[in-house]
Amino acid sequence: MLRSLPMAYLAGLRVTSLTAEEATVTVPFKYLTKNPFRSIYFACLSMAAEMASGVLAMQHIQAAAGPVSMLVVGLEAGFSKKAVGLISFRSPDGARIAEAIAESRETGEGRTVVCTSTGTDEAGDVVATFRITWSFRAKKA
Repeated sequence: MLRSLPMAYLAGLRVTSLTAEEATVTVPFKYLTKNPFRSIYFACLSMAAEMASGVLAMQHIQAAAGPVSMLVVGLEAGFSKKAVGLISFRSPDGARIAEAIAESRETGEGRTVVCTSTGTDEAGDVVATFRITWSFRAKKA
């Protein structure tokens, strides 16, 4: 991660679980992730939310029978509680991502998927919900 995503590495993001269907990424409250309000800076929360769905996308692209490009084309976020401690972002959209990639490979056209990454604190309370729109397009060989 240090070479590919140095800011995520420095912020302490970690992939804690990964299956074909879902992924969980954590971000800790620490010096490099804090804001002046003594909580995790929204940009650090965004990194973790994006990574939760992005690692699913990368996994399915790697399994695809040819190159596929991926790009974030939209982002919506809602914050419901102060983010302190260790925040876990879970994205359950692996099947939808795999379907979009397969459709793009079949048609040669781009496909978009809106993935939801929900962040919870150590007590299990939701602190933030991100809706990240990913675009997938199969590359011509």
